[in-house]
Amino acid sequence: MKKVIAILLVALLVLPLLTACGSNADQKGQSSSDASKAADEAKPVVIQIGYENNPGEPIDLACKEWKRLIEERSNGSIKVELFPSSQLGSKNDLIDQMLAGDSVITLADGAFYADRGVPDFGITFGPYLFESWDQCWKLTKSDWWKEQCAKLEEKGLKLLTANWIYGDRHTLTIKPVRKVADLKGMKIRVPNNTIQIKGFEVMGATPTPMPLGEVYTALQQGTIDGLENPLPVLYNGKFHEVAKYLTLDGHIKNFTTWICGVEFFNSLTPEQQQILIETGDEAGLYNNSIQEKVTEETLEKLKAEGVEVIEVDISEFQEAAKAFYSLPEFTSKWSDGLYDKVKAAMK
Repeated sequence: MKKVIAILLVALLVLPLLTACGSNADQKGQSSSDASKAADEAKPVVIQIGYENNPGEPIDLACKEWKRLIEERSNGSIKVELFPSSQLGSKNDLIDQMLAGDSVITLADGAFYADRGVPDFGITFGPYLFESWDQCWKLTKSDWWKEQCAKLEEKGLKLLTANWIYGDRHTLTIKPVRKVADLKGMKIRVPNNTIQIKGFEVMGATPTPMPLGEVYTALQQGTIDGLENPLPVLYNGKFHEVAKYLTLDGHIKNFTTWICGVEFFNSLTPEQQQILIETGDEAGLYNNSIQEKVTEETLEKLKAEGVEVIEVDISEFQEAAKAFYSLPEFTSKWSDGLYDKVKAAMK
């Protein structure tokens, strides 16, 4: 009997200690969990911005400004990593990554959006559609533009900012192009989208899609006869070392847009979303402030480095381009009266 009483007394003494230990363990576990959660919340969102442009080009300089604005405005909750010169892959590769949920941003245009399920967007990259930059900005503020952005979101892509001048696109070739007929049969590198391919086909050229990073070697090897892009892109890619004729045809007045995946965008807080959009527009204005000056300086550099600059009769090129807007490849997919609708929206 005495043994039983002794055992009960020991049990009564030990039980509170066990309970306390259990409680302490729970508290430690809870504390550890809370600390882990707090650490996760403290980790900055890392965004990778990838683009084809080389260091020193206006787009690259503006991206550095965008990075600065984002990180400053977000108080460190967003960290930006820049990848110029196609380091993250081609534009289509990056878009695929976005659709898979990656935290990636890149610049793209209506031509790519047309191939991603929003056909009407493609007309914004049609040859000689715009006569001035003012027309571009009026279009991006129109109800038509908002409708296209909403359709793009349904396809998984969020358009963040659209006020960036990329530049007037001109043609650099290994032999002179002084009139439309000179383009006949020439293999001209274009980005890999249907709009730009057909845009050069109506001029009589043989468009050859390939990533910009492969163009220099292709020119050296004779795989292609030329390429098109704004002057700073042509110069910084050093393409003029192997192609000495620059035709100032200005076939596209190229403003560009920046996109990310809808899935990634929705994972951000409302404040972070707003920061991304607002700073994107601010960086766009910074980009535009340096584009004109850099373009003028680049033209003089090209001349000084042995490039023949060819002025052409733009009206002849505009006339040839009209066929683009009646191609069945587009009219069968575009909304009725799209050309007239877009022209009206930019007035």
